[in-house]
Amino acid sequence: MKSIAICYDSPDFKLKAKQLAEQLECQLIEQSTPSFEFILHINSNGLSLEHSACSKQTPLYIDFNSGKSLYRRLHGGGKNQPIAKAIGIKSQFRPTVIDATAGLGQDSFVLASLGCEVNLIERSPVIGLLLQDALDRAVQDPQTQAITEKMHLHIGNAEQIIPQLAQADVIYLDPMFPDDKKSALAKKDMQIMQAFLTKSDEDPLLETALHYAKSRVVVKRPKNGPYLNNQSPSFQMIGSSNRFDIYLI
Repeated sequence: MKSIAICYDSPDFKLKAKQLAEQLECQLIEQSTPSFEFILHINSNGLSLEHSACSKQTPLYIDFNSGKSLYRRLHGGGKNQPIAKAIGIKSQFRPTVIDATAGLGQDSFVLASLGCEVNLIERSPVIGLLLQDALDRAVQDPQTQAITEKMHLHIGNAEQIIPQLAQADVIYLDPMFPDDKKSALAKKDMQIMQAFLTKSDEDPLLETALHYAKSRVVVKRPKNGPYLNNQSPSFQMIGSSNRFDIYLI
């Protein structure tokens, strides 16, 4: 794990900060310091992650009640948006979904807002803590309670967790895009996550997904990016910058 410390700005959060430090097996500090590559802050707003090399950048903070998540919930297009069509949402059908590369959870939130039951898997313990914190806050808000009750987070290796879950209609993969300055991960709000996560070998994950999905596997890729595992999909849905590769079972 990269160099990381837990920082709290009030005695009210010392106990929680201590618990997180024990969970991540990292140091507990009372103020930010450049001695650590990452600082996980805890305060009245929740958890946020700061990258010392991006000190002028807004810390990474997941909030399902504002920003992109709020906009997509209110104005995203409902079941007519591309991701809904890609996973196979129909008027009277809401597939169960495993989001095996959950990341910031934005796509899972959209799917849950459309009525899908979603199991999220995030391999990074730190990103997983940020995501769990966001879910805990969102489930307390009447506007997002019913949505986040459909989202179930698992932290660890997706290849090991998927076989332990109830078989889902759809397994969704949104792996880190190939290195490209124009990729989604080059956007400012993703720079910390890009620095924090290393690209893992996603090819075996596709095989696991194909083995356990009941209906289809959906892979989000850059519009002109290579197929995952060099495996051609059954069909594609192509947007302006991204595409969905759909593998029918």
